[in-house]
Amino acid sequence: MAKRKRVDAASNGQAGQEQPRKAAKAAGTSELSKNDPGAVTIQIVTGSYERVLHGFTATLSANPPGKDAAQKRQSDLSSTVHFADTFLFQAHTSAIRSLALSPPTTADSSQPQTVILASGGSDDRINLYSLSMSPPVVSERFPSISTLAGNKILENPSNRELGTLLHHTSSITSLYFPSKSKLLSAAEDNTISVTRIRDWNVVSTVKAPQPKTQGRPSGDTAPPGSVPCGINDFAVHPSMKLMISVGRGERCMRLWNLMTGKKAGVLNFDREILQSVKETKRSTGEGRGIVWNSTGEEFAITFEWGVVVFGVDSTPKCKALPSPSTKVQQVKFFDFSRNKDGSKELLVVSTDDGRAIFYSTGESSSPTDASSIPDAKVIGQLGGKSSGLTGRVKDFEVLNLSNVGNWKKLFLLVTSSSDGVVRLWSLNFQATTKDAAQKGSEGDELSSQLLDSYETGNRITCMVAFAMQKPREFEAIDESDFGSDSQDEEEEEESGSDSDRD
Repeated sequence: MAKRKRVDAASNGQAGQEQPRKAAKAAGTSELSKNDPGAVTIQIVTGSYERVLHGFTATLSANPPGKDAAQKRQSDLSSTVHFADTFLFQAHTSAIRSLALSPPTTADSSQPQTVILASGGSDDRINLYSLSMSPPVVSERFPSISTLAGNKILENPSNRELGTLLHHTSSITSLYFPSKSKLLSAAEDNTISVTRIRDWNVVSTVKAPQPKTQGRPSGDTAPPGSVPCGINDFAVHPSMKLMISVGRGERCMRLWNLMTGKKAGVLNFDREILQSVKETKRSTGEGRGIVWNSTGEEFAITFEWGVVVFGVDSTPKCKALPSPSTKVQQVKFFDFSRNKDGSKELLVVSTDDGRAIFYSTGESSSPTDASSIPDAKVIGQLGGKSSGLTGRVKDFEVLNLSNVGNWKKLFLLVTSSSDGVVRLWSLNFQATTKDAAQKGSEGDELSSQLLDSYETGNRITCMVAFAMQKPREFEAIDESDFGSDSQDEEEEEESGSDSDRD
């Protein structure tokens, strides 16, 4: 019966035509169908408490908003960005806690490139996916699908699921790709594992000691008879020879020799360091996050209410305390210099009150409290109550658009809040003097502008983003890869007829 259907279709002259997917037939023409050759596409992936892994693209128009865009309505600015969902599914059986992206798999930018996405959750699993760096060209073969919610859907046929890693026995807390050949993962079982990407085998495991019981702080969720334990975060030195980790229940940081896989030392947080970031004897005093700068000359450790920046000799260099006081969510270094020499590398801090604050660790001022650790200089900030944005900024990414046409003088900041909103900001450094403006040198004054926002509908916990390559045609993709309802029915009829004959 199924074969007769194919013969009838061929006799009617329908076999030579490319039939779109059933869900795509009702899709209308949208603004995304106009493939702008100068546009840039950003792939954004978010994880949430609802176990949902949500990927969507933000396509920026070829022309960024001008200097007078601040006087325009937000509806005019929103035409600069167009969003489209690429995937949306429940990736874990519990909350997703960490996401990581690998470097491109191939060094040749002229060839189609892919990146590996790793997601870790409270279900002890690490899921792996292959994401294409080239969005599909919107055409009759791959149209954008409209939904009842008003969102556009543009699936990428090159995205694939690779598998799952199960070598951890507790919740995954941090993931990191130091290179395109290794994946480092940390969990609450006090281990940091090194996985080889070629065959996905664990080649080494670093075991941190069990912390000693030093009282039970209020709000501790450890079960009776046990102590809080687990790796909160780790950071690998740019030389790939040294790693620093911070854990639960420990007021110290641990140094690891990656050449031997053994412990290199332990540095305790003294009272002065803890008091400078408002850590009291009733608080945990543990480091919640850690990150190196691009040159490897300094690193920052995140505490509950502030950040302390250490030099390469592990001595405090400066501290960053948000004012007005609020909790810190995420910290990252980013180099805003044009030649990427580290001359303008800033510390970006996201907070509970919806702000993203930019600090210069090279410039410091006298401390405002009794601490002897100087304060880092505030270059600028965005969001917060003054902008009407008060949700916690759980994660963010700063993207360099220097290779993208008219966007080359701007930077793109992508922030994700716990209320499920992802916002895109354009960043620009303006010259403060006329001489600097005439010479075209980089300015020191940071100006920001909200381009658009996207509602995911989930409580976001983590996020990654990267700039994609130019769109390309997927001519080698077979329609059988997508599947269809009619094709499944035909296969069932064939199997049923075969069983009747038997």
